[in-house]
Amino acid sequence: MSAGPAGLTHDVPAAPFERNATMSDSVAKPVDATFDQFGLAADILKAIAEQGYTTPTPIQAQAIPVVLAGRDVMGAAQTGTGKTASFSLPILQRLLPQANTSASPARHPVRALILTPTRELADQVAANVHAYGKHTSLRSAVVFGGVDMNPQMAELRRGVEILIATPGRLLDHVQQKTANLGQVQMLVLDEADRMLDMGFLPDLQRILNLLPKERQTLLFSATFSPEIKKLASTYLRNPQTIEVARSNSTNANVTQIVYDVAEGDKQAAVVQLLRDRGLKQVIVFCNSKIGASRLARNLERDGVVASAIHGDKSQIERMQALDAFKRGEIEALVATDVAARGLDIAELPAVINFDLPFNAEDYVHRIGRTGRAGATGDALSLCSPNERKQLAEIEKLIKRPLDVQTLVLDKPARHRHDERGGERGGERGGERGGRRERDEHRGTSARRT
Repeated sequence: MSAGPAGLTHDVPAAPFERNATMSDSVAKPVDATFDQFGLAADILKAIAEQGYTTPTPIQAQAIPVVLAGRDVMGAAQTGTGKTASFSLPILQRLLPQANTSASPARHPVRALILTPTRELADQVAANVHAYGKHTSLRSAVVFGGVDMNPQMAELRRGVEILIATPGRLLDHVQQKTANLGQVQMLVLDEADRMLDMGFLPDLQRILNLLPKERQTLLFSATFSPEIKKLASTYLRNPQTIEVARSNSTNANVTQIVYDVAEGDKQAAVVQLLRDRGLKQVIVFCNSKIGASRLARNLERDGVVASAIHGDKSQIERMQALDAFKRGEIEALVATDVAARGLDIAELPAVINFDLPFNAEDYVHRIGRTGRAGATGDALSLCSPNERKQLAEIEKLIKRPLDVQTLVLDKPARHRHDERGGERGGERGGERGGRRERDEHRGTSARRT
């Protein structure tokens, strides 16, 4: 990020910290605003305009002024609501007075720490920070498992003001003394509910105990579960609660259709839906890593260019598959819920639920990958007789019945008996356990902004 004129910085002074474990000042109503009304620096506004954004989303309109004022935030927002900008923009703004072009690492300590549950989400957040801050001299880096650690260590030693990380990888860097958290002024816990689901609480507690007590903390979660409220009451100071989307909300721009299909016919159904609808880019969700790999192999046999991403794939393999998918070289990206967390594919036309998720809230997360930024999209779900209970739970959550149709297959299904996609246990089970298992292979990836 290049340097911006100091005179264009309009930072709002931080409010004094007051220890208060009670949730307060809940905000739920939409706020009419434009980005230039927040007092953001011209260099940041320029970057926002270059990204094509003119009007803030509800979470941005409500959260940005609060973060700029120095308040802790407890925000409930789904993926796809623009929450990344709701914290990355004010972080950049608040750090601008300390931006400099010095070559000395001591002049570039970690001042903002953003923690995410998965590599993909970390990389996506880092890309946003880079895009919004490219006209400033603030530095950022992202660290997560699965790639060579040495380049990241070198980057951290040169100094970065904004660090995006998965918890386990960050602790590795702390142990290697390549990450010093003693000057962190702002902390973001992004998708905190998912971090707790994946068993990261012990790592989070270790990290939080390493940070200065006088800091601003922003917590974002899809839901305010009792566990999330307990975490917030322990580590947040008099937070302002912002709720813009309940976990059962679905995008009106997404057409949702359920097809009543026998389990053994699901693969043929996917192929037929791709062909009949002319879909050249679709994410197909499976409930397990094994099922995702099997389905990708079988789709290839049926002439569909496919690739699987899940927790057993190396980070390099996952990045290569995702890049190929974005370039249009892969038609079907077969994914598990954890692996797909944080994926942001512009104008994705459709998602297919090969397996209905065991957790109804995962359905909302899945279909939120399409129909973004005002575009339309299709969410096509395959429901076998033994998944009727899951379908009922989804309809209960979203408070409306789904359109259930019968799909007449053009030809008999192949691989009926030996290539079933879904298996109970799923990705989440594979992501639990020790910290080394959760961060998978323990590499890093760096980004200089």
